[in-house]
Amino acid sequence: MKKFINILATAAIALGGVTSCTLDAINYVEKTPENFPITSTDASQALAGIYQNLSQVCANPQMSFFYLSTLASDDNLGGGGTNDKLMQAMDLLLNYQNDMTHQFWTDRYQGINRANALLSGVENMQLEDAERQQVIGEAKFLRGFFYYELASQYGRVPLVLTTEVAEPTQPTAAELWGQILMDLRDAAENMPSTRKSDGHVDKFTAEAMLGRAWLFYTGMYGNGDDLAALTSTTYNPLTEVALPDGSTLTKQDVIGYIDDCVNNSGYSLVPDYRNLWAYTNRCTVEDYDYTKGQELKWVEDDAAVNPESMFAIKFNKLASWQTTIGYANGYALHFGIRGGQDYANTFPFGQGWGAGPVAPNLVNDWNAAESGDMRRDASVQNVNDLPNYTFGGGSWADFVQETDYYAKKQAPISARYTDGTGATQYAPVFEYVMYGENGWQNDNLMQTGNIHDLVLIRFADVLLMQSELKEDVGGINQVRGRSGLAPIGSYSLEALQKERRWELAFEGVRWNDIRRWHIAAAALEKQTNQPVYYLGTPSTNTAHNGGYAARYNATAGFFKIPETEISLANGGLTQNEGWTDASSEYGTW
Repeated sequence: MKKFINILATAAIALGGVTSCTLDAINYVEKTPENFPITSTDASQALAGIYQNLSQVCANPQMSFFYLSTLASDDNLGGGGTNDKLMQAMDLLLNYQNDMTHQFWTDRYQGINRANALLSGVENMQLEDAERQQVIGEAKFLRGFFYYELASQYGRVPLVLTTEVAEPTQPTAAELWGQILMDLRDAAENMPSTRKSDGHVDKFTAEAMLGRAWLFYTGMYGNGDDLAALTSTTYNPLTEVALPDGSTLTKQDVIGYIDDCVNNSGYSLVPDYRNLWAYTNRCTVEDYDYTKGQELKWVEDDAAVNPESMFAIKFNKLASWQTTIGYANGYALHFGIRGGQDYANTFPFGQGWGAGPVAPNLVNDWNAAESGDMRRDASVQNVNDLPNYTFGGGSWADFVQETDYYAKKQAPISARYTDGTGATQYAPVFEYVMYGENGWQNDNLMQTGNIHDLVLIRFADVLLMQSELKEDVGGINQVRGRSGLAPIGSYSLEALQKERRWELAFEGVRWNDIRRWHIAAAALEKQTNQPVYYLGTPSTNTAHNGGYAARYNATAGFFKIPETEISLANGGLTQNEGWTDASSEYGTW
């Protein structure tokens, strides 16, 4: 059967895959691996096509795994308005419409198809060996990352490793995760020991992602792969995993990769935790009461390289709401403060759709466990402390699950500036001031002007993975020391769990953490009866369809496979448990 390669010549063109009619098979460019790609430029373009999938998913962030993993966790509620039922459904582990997240499924399989196409032709490229190995490593990393997200969100998704047309079937969890781990291991082995700072992944990023995938799979599936085992409260992680090539990956092997990343990568902790987040940008920092006068400086000021960022999605001015919306950071827009009002009232935070209000149980747990932790105020804003905020105390009339707490890390950030008349103005996004008013594709900067990075892996996470794998306090205490906290004397899983929760709050990792530690049902249930506002009126976060724990125990946190894919698969796909009757459907708040 003839194979085809899909190439993305420019990042503004979205291409489809060629694997199967049920996995969005659209062939746009037919070039066989025997004659394309050939040159180093061709290889770079092919890689650009795979990386572009990151932006493609950002065009519909509300369907993505990062978005789901934030809202589904115990640290955030759903939020949004009465019509934003998808947000609330994700929080409640319920379904809204048959194809609630179908676009994410389609987009990620397009990325996988592109990776498969490049890998199928890599031996025909006229490349130096080191460059060839880098290309192979990046393609395998991205395929492994795409499958990591799909397998985390949906469970046993079809495993497609070639460009040949085939009807989808469901692999076992062991087969699927074995391939994910092997791709990431191979990526770490293939790529040279050269740190990248140009937006591409490197050997050390692959080592970090290998650690993340290893910890999830070996923890989540440590008791077995049926629903009872996955929802058991016993944490019994695997210590070795069989890979598809016949080799075995062990816990000690993964420790070796993580140690190499820590010791040899050149990535480092930013000295001040607050400088990781965009509200310390040079255009805003001295006008925000929390940060002014403290000599803080955002690590990404004027497109500088963040020394702690290992894998991030980059954005630019070319975002258009109608065509290239994925070039903007849509997560910032979705997580922005809800309620149209003067930007002076919400300053320094921009505005958006109100997704993911911070769950009060997180703030309560944090205060009880580590009241002096500066990361709490660096990560969470009590909106009642904003001097001019109009809707404090739940006075916004179209907000579901509103709380008094707002997550700062992924927020849109505004800036003050002086216009030509000398008057003070507020830009919807600080990027308008920092990067200038010219060159924007779209004038509605509230929607398309957020272009600061979305960091997916940073070095602090690697240090905490190192402590967890080695069961020592080295990495934990480095992370604590950066925030001015006293070191802990001895390792415990409980201490590690708390440290990851505080350090990595709102960064998309908490959801899989509580699942793999087998504490999800209890953690999620703590959101029930927490104080919220409903349409501006004090209320409580009420149980739906049996409640958080019941829904988790019915699903193990795997969401509904899009019904379109079930139908097109002709029996090749089975719907996940917990999603086949009315008990899984979200109606209204």
